[in-house]
Amino acid sequence: MKRDLQPGSAGPPGRPGSAGPPPSHHLTPMPPVLGWIPTTRLLIATLLLAGVVTSPALAQPDASTKSTATMLLVRGADGEPEYAPRFDRQVERWRAVAQQAGAACKVIGTVASEPGTPQSPEAKEDLADRQRLQIALGKEGVETFRPLWLVFIGHGTFDGKQARFNLRGPDVSAEELAAWLKPVQRPLVILNTSAASAPFLAPLAGTNRVVITATRSGNEQSYARFGDFLAETMAAPAADLDQDGQTSLLEAFLNAASRVAEFYQTEGRLATEHALIDDNGDGLGTPAEWFQGIRAVRRAQDNHPLDGAHAHQVHLVLSPEELALSPEVRAHRDTLEQQLFALREQKAKLPETDYYARLEKLLLEIARLYVAPAPPEGGTPH
Repeated sequence: MKRDLQPGSAGPPGRPGSAGPPPSHHLTPMPPVLGWIPTTRLLIATLLLAGVVTSPALAQPDASTKSTATMLLVRGADGEPEYAPRFDRQVERWRAVAQQAGAACKVIGTVASEPGTPQSPEAKEDLADRQRLQIALGKEGVETFRPLWLVFIGHGTFDGKQARFNLRGPDVSAEELAAWLKPVQRPLVILNTSAASAPFLAPLAGTNRVVITATRSGNEQSYARFGDFLAETMAAPAADLDQDGQTSLLEAFLNAASRVAEFYQTEGRLATEHALIDDNGDGLGTPAEWFQGIRAVRRAQDNHPLDGAHAHQVHLVLSPEELALSPEVRAHRDTLEQQLFALREQKAKLPETDYYARLEKLLLEIARLYVAPAPPEGGTPH
């Protein structure tokens, strides 16, 4: 499906996710705001001051609830020796973030995972990395609320028809990866930080998935620096735009893309990579420059939703406040926030009193997930 945009200022140089020539997109900026979901801290503080809700009802974080995800790092072939230390640094940064998050982490493609080495789980099996990846995804496809993070670190190629991620030995194509992931019944975060990665976007997009690529076109085939910055910023406090004490996947994407743009500008070079994010399953993707703060500020002509809302609810390293919530409460909170986003998109079509009545109801429901309800007069907190 083609995403058409409202008349206005000129759009990005190419259609998100495509490898073809750039169409003519025209954009209309929306009013600048930080984001569509109020920060939890601001929301609770406001309601406490109003006397609507009172004492915190959060449970103490339990170590058993810290591990919120499984991470599979796929380190590709070096190509040239100069890239080996870059890829190794990214792997180590992701490992460190996974450890901080309490997430299980497996690596495919490092020296320690080569056949015959004692460190490898498949040490006695002479398997290529492509086979190891397929087997690992088969094992991780169990149905669970815990997300699987799939991170590709390395080079990519595109021959005009098919995009591939370069592994040691046989490469893996976007279509092959999509087929392997089809049975997976759990939330998925897929980060392809290689060059020419945009054609992976459409085949991998789907419900309850966030897909990020380092490029907007298969023709962007120069080395992509996006992966370097994304690995650095995934848990960086400086990337926490809404100041809720944790860095969301959307915030990390925006921070890394901004640093990529800054790099090319500082070097006086033409940018050869433009990252995309897709979290609504349409496979079109949204570039970082369409966002102001954490909200996309351009609107599709057919009112088809842009991306970012779901990705802003995805965190790898959770804040203490987030850890204090059970997975079930988090899921309920996320559903309410999605309803809040949908309501905001309908604001222009609703009577003002109706809109604010619905808004108040949703905000109170969200706040009560974090704090206990106010007791009746003369009573005691629950």
